Amino acid sequence: MDIKHIAIFASGSGSNARKILEHFEERNDVEVAIIITNRKNAGVLSHASEFDIPSLRIDKSYFYNNDCILNVLKSEKIDLIVLAGFLWLIPAYLIAEYPDKIVNIHPALLPKYGGKGMYGHHVHEAVKANNESESGMTIHYVNEKFDDGGHIFQAKCIVSSLDSADDIAAKVLQLEHKHYAEVIDKVITTT
Repeated sequence: MDIKHIAIFASGSGSNARKILEHFEERNDVEVAIIITNRKNAGVLSHASEFDIPSLRIDKSYFYNNDCILNVLKSEKIDLIVLAGFLWLIPAYLIAEYPDKIVNIHPALLPKYGGKGMYGHHVHEAVKANNESESGMTIHYVNEKFDDGGHIFQAKCIVSSLDSADDIAAKVLQLEHKHYAEVIDKVITTT
């Protein structure tokens, strides 16, 4: 049986990465092969350690100015790159090497509230400021622009006028935790 290999790129606490690790932990056909982060104190590193997944911390010159990262991904036989709160724009060489094999999750219903600078709390504050009646999350393929690739899946939640940006963030995170690993599973096992 051919095993499919996933690389997770994350910059923060890694709560989505953890859900992905839990989802694939007992699987024989799919495995998370490596976790890559751009922050030395990223919470995702503790999840990598707990699940005994190799991790790599990178800096911008390593990521953008050469193809060192390609050598790492090829050595791990990566089939799918999963962005889980990774805040850097993916370079063209990586997209060319992994066409329609890089997925991202965004905490809004794209195309609304996407693009450069629209991440995390910035998104939820904008949703609140614009008195939106709903928000949600979008799972999409990655291209050379922030939050611009084709949509794979969206899930919505109701936003009340009484909800704070933190309340909206909590509702959206619940959707992310519920759906991201399942959608990744479908993407990697059908390609």
